Amino acid sequence: MKKVIYILLFITALGSACKKSGIEKGPDPIVDPPSTNLPAGAKDGVAFINNGTSAIVTLYAPGKKSVSLIGEFNNWSATANAMEKTSDGNTWWVQVNNLDPKKEYAYQFLVDGKLKVADPYCEKVLDPANDPYITATVYPNLKAYPTGKTTGIVSVMQADQTIYTWKNTSFKRPEKNNLVIYELLIRDFTSEHTYASTLQKLDYLSALGINAIELMPVTEFEGNLSWGYNPSFYFAPDKYYGTKVALQNFIDECHGKGIAVIMDMVLNHSFGQSPMVQLYFDGAKPTAESPWFNVDPKHPFNVGYDFNHESAATKYFAKNVMKFWMQQYHIDGYRFDLSKGFTQTASVDDEGFRKYDAGRIAIWKDYNNYIKSIDPNNFYVILEHFAEESEEQVLAGEGMMLWNNVNYNLNEATMGWLGNSDFSWAFYGRHGFSGSENLVTYGESHDEERLNFKNISYGNASGSYVIKNNLATSLKREELAAAFLFSVPGPKMVWQFGELGYDTSIDFNGRTGDKPIKWEYYADPQRKALYDAYAKFIKLKRNNAIFSTTSSTYNLTNAVKYIKLTDAGNTVVVVGNFDVVGQTANIDFGSSGSWIDASGNGSVTLSSNNYNATLAPGEYHIFTKVALK
Repeated sequence: MKKVIYILLFITALGSACKKSGIEKGPDPIVDPPSTNLPAGAKDGVAFINNGTSAIVTLYAPGKKSVSLIGEFNNWSATANAMEKTSDGNTWWVQVNNLDPKKEYAYQFLVDGKLKVADPYCEKVLDPANDPYITATVYPNLKAYPTGKTTGIVSVMQADQTIYTWKNTSFKRPEKNNLVIYELLIRDFTSEHTYASTLQKLDYLSALGINAIELMPVTEFEGNLSWGYNPSFYFAPDKYYGTKVALQNFIDECHGKGIAVIMDMVLNHSFGQSPMVQLYFDGAKPTAESPWFNVDPKHPFNVGYDFNHESAATKYFAKNVMKFWMQQYHIDGYRFDLSKGFTQTASVDDEGFRKYDAGRIAIWKDYNNYIKSIDPNNFYVILEHFAEESEEQVLAGEGMMLWNNVNYNLNEATMGWLGNSDFSWAFYGRHGFSGSENLVTYGESHDEERLNFKNISYGNASGSYVIKNNLATSLKREELAAAFLFSVPGPKMVWQFGELGYDTSIDFNGRTGDKPIKWEYYADPQRKALYDAYAKFIKLKRNNAIFSTTSSTYNLTNAVKYIKLTDAGNTVVVVGNFDVVGQTANIDFGSSGSWIDASGNGSVTLSSNNYNATLAPGEYHIFTKVALK
């Protein structure tokens, strides 16, 4: 995410921390509950026993004087279920009996007689402010909020829940080097904004050829209309997109189509709705007693409240979150938001923030090793890092994957402004990596201005060749760029609808505001032609090993740009003119003879090793010595 987004979210956090905290005046606790150890069967949050008729409920809350469990099972009584604390004084617990296993129970913790918080480990919450806007179509039979009984967010427990039966249990994740990721925001992908409606578009995505979907955050976040980077409950899928089972089914069906599902995980920070924030909060920021959060953020890009990832409590919690989604939802990878923020080294600007940080490296090595201990089978760990190359090289050497943004230079190229159009940063060698599989390169993500918006708004022109305000030409410029980008070895990522030349600005309706959903684009022949070109390039990348080669040369500085790939007896040369006037290409192909144009424009025969031709503005070719699949 960019800094401006963080600032917007930070304002939200300040406004919501008190509004949703559920703080109420109450009597000071009279009795300090006796210390005891956790009973057998207890776990973080709720553990059902006795066939679901009883539950042991725990809360990690060091330093608190009293905690009571309140809820529908005791008519929200502050005294009926006083919790006991363990001998170390850190964890509180109580056993609740006479439960109906088939019934959902709303509950909270009453802490020190004043603060009501939901369970940090719950898998479902009720929100009096936002649930009324969730329709029965999106979330059938949503439990009503216990109005008049309590305030603030409440947790929900139920013993006998629907257990999802996974159908596609033999799914094999694509190799990292062959990944084509489609970043997707459920809210802005279909008008219904649900997992189920997104599922109906899987054939569209499958035909495009992508083999991974990266879901923007789906853990419970503040409000309904959000990008999701303001998280509060890490084990609960946000209800605005549908039910738990609907999400599991979506992932299962993706696996059935050969598509991996990567989850955008936000563990750099949390927001004021979080019970973990509220438990140790002075009205403005976390207190020094918090086992999870820094009092003040350690870096300049922070929003919300900054997790201390050197704290044992934070490490324990974060690992539980990671394990939960891997095991309960069968996800295939994490994209960790603002991974550079997992640091206890203070900085005031990005120059200091991005410097090599041994402590941050140690944190990520630990998390990466933990993830591999849970699932060693090619699970993707993707970092939004943007730190010094020396640090990213260490992380890549551990098998982690790094986001690589070439939006600015690529967009300069598509607009026809050549001064800053060198996008060779897309190549792993520029980063000092030993292989391409660790660099996830993209021209667009949720964070960048849309390429085609800038093409149409600011594109160059010469004579009758005009990019600005010319949809046909602007889309062909997108095709030109895609031919190059998908030819660069290594995993690639597409932002939703980029394959159709989406041209509504990121700042429309506010940067993080909901955007027009343009499925009518697919019926537009010009936009469909771009989709078809994307599908062709993705097919070439996925089906031909040469696009993962370690042997490449390129020149992406000039108007005529080229990429030359060699591998196992074949050579591929991608050549294109990014200028707005005709330009002459003079490139050493390495051999004479017949060259096939895999972009579908026939073939050429060279009498020497040199390819010499005049290319029209926007013209490109994908020449190959051996026919590609």
